[in-house]
Amino acid sequence: MKATPLALQHAPLLHTLYAAAPGYFALLGTRVPTEGEVTRDVEIALLDPRRRLELLHDDAGECVGSLDYKLHYPEDGDLTINLLLIREDRQSRGLGERAVRDLEGRVPPGTARILASVLGDNPRGARFWERQGFAFALDARPVMTWYAKPLAAPHAQRTLSLACD
Repeated sequence: MKATPLALQHAPLLHTLYAAAPGYFALLGTRVPTEGEVTRDVEIALLDPRRRLELLHDDAGECVGSLDYKLHYPEDGDLTINLLLIREDRQSRGLGERAVRDLEGRVPPGTARILASVLGDNPRGARFWERQGFAFALDARPVMTWYAKPLAAPHAQRTLSLACD
């Protein structure tokens, strides 16, 4: 799995990914956003220095999904995954798991835990995060539930060594 930063010019590709996952938007009780709405959302996201938008590519280089996360949110040391989306025709093939493992391997120093938000009533999404080692953390229904995974000590050790430099 290769993650590449999403730039404004990639908004049409992100829209195509969203259109390839209509079940996600149906689950939320909404329609797939228009290309213009996606472009505006990307513009707004790119204004936030803590926010990261990435395109996910399989081993053949094909774009199969996207990842949207925020650093130091809701607390310092947290990394919160807002959305991990895999095209419906590529789901249930381990790509989401690979994306999570890749992200865990490259979190910034000082990251103590990763949180994942699950929007709406989405038992499949909740099961996915639980299989990745995340545990239920906060009930904010009907809008969302949050799952959390503390990270191993090396991330904290890197923070301490940076603080002492």
